[in-house]
Amino acid sequence: MASEWCIGIIGGSGLYDIDGLEDEQWIAIETPWGDPSDEVLCGRIGDVKVRFLPRHGRGHPISPTELNARANIDALKRAGCTDILAISAVGSLREEIEPGRFAVVEQFIDRTVQRDSTFFTSGLVTHVSMADPVCPRLSEMAAKAISACKGKVAVGATYLAMEGPQFSTRAESRLYRQWGADVIGMTAMPEAKLAREAELPYALIGMATDYDCWRVDENGDATEVDVPQVIAQMGANGELARDMVAKFIESLPKKRKPSPIDTVLDDAVITAPDEHDPALLAKLDAVAGRLLDQD
Repeated sequence: MASEWCIGIIGGSGLYDIDGLEDEQWIAIETPWGDPSDEVLCGRIGDVKVRFLPRHGRGHPISPTELNARANIDALKRAGCTDILAISAVGSLREEIEPGRFAVVEQFIDRTVQRDSTFFTSGLVTHVSMADPVCPRLSEMAAKAISACKGKVAVGATYLAMEGPQFSTRAESRLYRQWGADVIGMTAMPEAKLAREAELPYALIGMATDYDCWRVDENGDATEVDVPQVIAQMGANGELARDMVAKFIESLPKKRKPSPIDTVLDDAVITAPDEHDPALLAKLDAVAGRLLDQD
């Protein structure tokens, strides 16, 4: 396993670039799953290789539902990433996660319905565990980086992934709170699932931009998501996010110790070898290349 870090940063709404990159270069990466959201910005911070991908593309032209998450994860894997730190704008489902606070996500509830959510279709059926869907090592380091940048942070959050692009109804928002969700967004699924299938440890930082529509104001009136307010908060969040990313990378241990996620496919494939689909195997050259090289 790799002993050097190569950190993939997936930038969400409000984070379209990162500061402090040396030797930076935008590189187009082709994948067998189609086009990723954008070129990948490759560079380094100190001795750490960094690969940055704006999730919605520069200028935010891509809808959440139309994101090609398979291509995005494949492209980062091809770019040499060992780990992924994803950043995403979220709505808050909890009073204590106020706009401007960052939430380190620990669990997901996936309510998306229109997206390709696996690399492993018929011909190489594979079942990876998503019981603990994020990397605890990355999550802990990210939380410390936020605090070091004087940001407010909540840990252990549950993220409700909705389809979008519309915001939720009040009934849905109240239901999600009853389910135990803490923040709501439109992009982390199937991204987190695909990262796990690609054996990439993954952590997600949710940047709260607003309270979702479950809340009432001080006058007892029901509130709703206000897009101008969201955009304004995204700008403030983006500045802190860039500082956090730099601090996170600077604080990485000199050497990368192996993660159990690095080899999660070893016990996940269920299809018998003589039933493997050669065409699918060819598409998996980056995602599952380590495993396929053993055949």
